[in-house]
Amino acid sequence: MASFTFDHIHLRSPDPEATAAFYERVFGVTLTRSPQRIDFTLGGQLIFVSPVNEAMTGDAPAAPYRGLEHIGLAVTGIDAVVAELKAKGVHFTMEPNTIRPGVRIAFLRGPENVSIELLERTAA
Repeated sequence: MASFTFDHIHLRSPDPEATAAFYERVFGVTLTRSPQRIDFTLGGQLIFVSPVNEAMTGDAPAAPYRGLEHIGLAVTGIDAVVAELKAKGVHFTMEPNTIRPGVRIAFLRGPENVSIELLERTAA
């Protein structure tokens, strides 16, 4: 069987600069620009942001939906992280809550309706 390694996540945006600026402002990523796209690494994962070029490109769906539903980021001290991001004007669609012993989650909304989960795992 072939071997697979995760390479990247590719986002499409009608305003790649604004989308990339959100990730830079909120998560402190470093942006790398090329003529075709803006790249950054978030949580060890390479993310590309490219413009929407196709006239027939549909709008982003609202969660929950089928297919790739959200990006998950592990954090420590989720309540403090949420407070820090709220101070930056980030909109949360789910406040921090315990979904099972040792696991707390919260969801925020990124540009183009991207759902981003913050997840904290502790010893139960």
